[in-house]
Amino acid sequence: MIRVVLADDQPLVRAALEMVITETTDVEVVGEAGDGAEAVRLAAELRPDVVVMDIRMPGTDGIEATRQVTAAGGPTKVVVLTTFDEDEHVYAALRAGASGFLVKDMALDDILAAVRVVAAGEALIAPSVTRRLIGAFAAQQPKPARAPDRLAVITEREREILTLVGRGLSNSEIAAELVLSIATVKTYMTRLLAKLDARDRVQLVILAYEAGLVSVPG
Repeated sequence: MIRVVLADDQPLVRAALEMVITETTDVEVVGEAGDGAEAVRLAAELRPDVVVMDIRMPGTDGIEATRQVTAAGGPTKVVVLTTFDEDEHVYAALRAGASGFLVKDMALDDILAAVRVVAAGEALIAPSVTRRLIGAFAAQQPKPARAPDRLAVITEREREILTLVGRGLSNSEIAAELVLSIATVKTYMTRLLAKLDARDRVQLVILAYEAGLVSVPG
């Protein structure tokens, strides 16, 4: 059973998500929060698998709440709720440790499927949209001077795979592109996460942009 905390200051949003979740047999809502501080408290108390976190909330916003939840080092993953055209804080939320994002106008069933993906550790929602989103906000950030230096520890093949991850390709798509088995790609992914001290796949995407391996989508 995937245990979820819903954090959104709009009760109607929480109610709509909970309504869909209660119809499933593998996901359950174990807590609800109307602000970031409450979300942090519930994450520490209940240790859910996933917190669905709105970014724009009163008091402690979703970015700071995400940072606190992920910094605690527990098993909880965070996916942020956003509106692509309006929310300029998504990149900061991903940097704070979010494992992915959900767009508020997604179909509820798609949001539920995304929660399952994150709980399973895939940590990347809708790769093509994620790539566009991260790319847009990465372009607005100053590139860290040491980002390319971090790549000195990886091999050329690992760099090639990191580039494809940055382009938003899934493991199966990378395997097809490089004519490798999916098991081999998964092994490379594990090595990249360890060598680059990355929490999950989303952080690898961000690093690929920062290091200049992937250009910002036009």
